[in-house]
Amino acid sequence: MASWSEFAADEPRLADGIRLLMQQYGPGFGYLATVRADGGPRVHPVSPVIADDGLFCFVIDSPKRRDLERDGRYALHSFPPEESDDEAYVAGRARPVTDDATVARLALAARAAPHADWRLFEFTVDVAMLARREHAGAGEPAARPAVQVWLDPSAVTPEAVTPEAVRPMAASAPARPGRHHRRAA
Repeated sequence: MASWSEFAADEPRLADGIRLLMQQYGPGFGYLATVRADGGPRVHPVSPVIADDGLFCFVIDSPKRRDLERDGRYALHSFPPEESDDEAYVAGRARPVTDDATVARLALAARAAPHADWRLFEFTVDVAMLARREHAGAGEPAARPAVQVWLDPSAVTPEAVTPEAVRPMAASAPARPGRHHRRAA
């Protein structure tokens, strides 16, 4: 499981593209998918915090927080931009942050409400995806997206990377772990 900073060091341009989409409206804004106790998905809007040392999210006492506390698997998807169909996606595991100095520093930077019942989680990065679509002119068919995918080499084995596993992330061919993969889908 790679931290955001490890992922960003390995693929800085991809990390910058994802950061831009997640922070396109100022503070972070995206959709967080968690795993309910019955195994089903739960999706909620959140404000992720992307800092030099990690990808974080303040989560109030809620079903999604209980999901993360019970089963840390998550997926985070950017809010769609108004002018394009570009999208960013990150998935991995969430873990509670217990270091008081880190919590205080990020709460101040993100202007987290001081008296709210929230908990700070750090999100590791197992998979990162960025899809960009060029704008088509009036009357022209939409351009196919350029897709970049990064897979954490410590989290994904080559045998697990199949077209069926990667296709839900908008890519349709196997990607190599630890390297991003560009493809016009």
